[in-house]
Formats: sequence, C-alpha cells, structure tokens
Amino acid sequence: MQDKQTQIISMFDSIASTYDVANRAMSLGIDRAWRKEACRLAFLELKKCEDIVIADIACGSGDMITSWIHNAPKDTHIKHIYGYDPSQEMLKVAHEKLHNLSTSTIELIKGEAKALPFEDQSIDILSISFGLRNVLEYKQALDEFVRVLKPGGIVVILEFFKPQNATLLQKLMGFYTSKILPFVGGIISSNLKAYRYLPQSMRDFVSASELEGLMKERGMRTTLLKGYSANVATLYMGVKS
Repeated sequence: MQDKQTQIISMFDSIASTYDVANRAMSLGIDRAWRKEACRLAFLELKKCEDIVIADIACGSGDMITSWIHNAPKDTHIKHIYGYDPSQEMLKVAHEKLHNLSTSTIELIKGEAKALPFEDQSIDILSISFGLRNVLEYKQALDEFVRVLKPGGIVVILEFFKPQNATLLQKLMGFYTSKILPFVGGIISSNLKAYRYLPQSMRDFVSASELEGLMKERGMRTTLLKGYSANVATLYMGVKS
C-alpha cells in the first residue's frame, strides 16, 4: 500500500507547477466559493474567537489556508495555521503563494495525514479539502484528526465522494467529471494520466453518508453535510464531543 501511496505523492509532485491553473479551469473557480462557505460556517460553529489554531491537512498549494485567513471574522484572532502535505513540490507552491500574506502565523510541514505531528487536543479547526480520498489509509487519518482536535473542535472536509443513487443531473455531472475534467487538466498539465486518476479515486472512495458514519464512530457530531453542483462535491462538518 505504501508503494501506491508513494506513487500518488509523486504524481502531485509532477503536477504542482500547473495545479492551480488546472483547478481554476476545471472548476471555473467555483471551488473558491465552496471553500469560503466552509470557512465561514466553521468560524460560526466554533465557540471561541481568540488564539485559534488551525491545521489544514493535504494543504496542497495553500488555497484553503488563504481562505481561512481571508474569511476570518474581524473579531477573530488566528494564533497559528499549519499547512501539512506529503508533496514537497506542492509545499513549494504554497510557500510562494502564502509568503506575502500579512501574517506570521503560517507554518508549512511535510508529512502524511495518517501520522500528524501535533499534540493531542491541540487544534481548534482541522480541514482537508479534496485530499482525503488520496490518503489510502484514510481511516487511520480520521483517527488522527479526532486525536489532535480539542473538545468542541471543528473538522471540515470538502471532498469528491463516491456517488450514491445518482439522479439524471448527477449522472450528467459525473460524465463531465470523469470525461471532460481529466482531459482539461491533462492538457494544461501535460499529464493526462494524473488527471485520469481523479474520477478513479472518487469511485474507489467512500460515500458522504459512509464518511458521516465513520466520523460518528470516532465521537464526532455531524453539524452539516451539504452537496454542491449536483453533489459532485460535498462539505462535511463535525464537532468533537
């Protein structure tokens, strides 16, 4: 399994330089709105506004970190944001994107989601955006998420889950996701193989309802499960008991 995980990480290394351009083209920029809403709702759910510590797992090029900073309420003080990702090349892109932000709270760390470097109950908000399905040992990662969250802490998961009982519209969106998006991403990145991986990773992953069950088993109380664009993407939000 680790060999396959290494291959996935190497794939992201290979597309890091074109990752943002490809993502914007494939989503028409709508993923920014999904991230914005996720951050806004998480801040509303969190029962504190001072000295907030955020960990963004599989942070990639840093889009979600940027969203956390830009969408924090005016009365909110973010003490520290950790960006954590196994791809060194993606972290380089994130560093370039984030180093001009007027904050000294960001720390980028290389590593895999199944083994987080944070202390028990040390994180107020933990997010992972479109990265959980790339973690082969995702159940171990979920254990880690819950371990590092403080009681009352928030977990935010944006993901392309395996579809269930698809409607006609969802089937059309599925065709777009499985046939059109890989072609667009492959042209921009010159790596069609990498973007063919996207629909395959969705089919091999759990559904949104299955994830909700896994989080409940780990002591998380679901506060939101919301689909976007005919449920192509889903936002899961939960609170640690």
